[in-house]
Amino acid sequence: MNNITEVVDLFENKLKTLLEKFNFLKEENEFLYNKIATLENQLAGEKRFINEIEKKYNSLKIAKTIEGSKEDRRETKLKINALIREIDNCITQLSE
Repeated sequence: MNNITEVVDLFENKLKTLLEKFNFLKEENEFLYNKIATLENQLAGEKRFINEIEKKYNSLKIAKTIEGSKEDRRETKLKINALIREIDNCITQLSE
């Protein structure tokens, strides 16, 4: 009878240990998911910021080219032609 009691006590102790580890890992998992969500939001904000900076840089590049700078002149002409084609497409769609 004593042997059965020891086995049950051992089982209870192991079960308590497992439950404690489970709860700890559950809390850690929740913390890590929250951290991932925070970092993803931060990354999205950084990507938006980079896109805005790239747009400003491209606009500045175009403005410098139009201003008379010889650098990136070809690229600016291509950009202007692309904008003209886009405007023409819009006009065509509006006239239909």
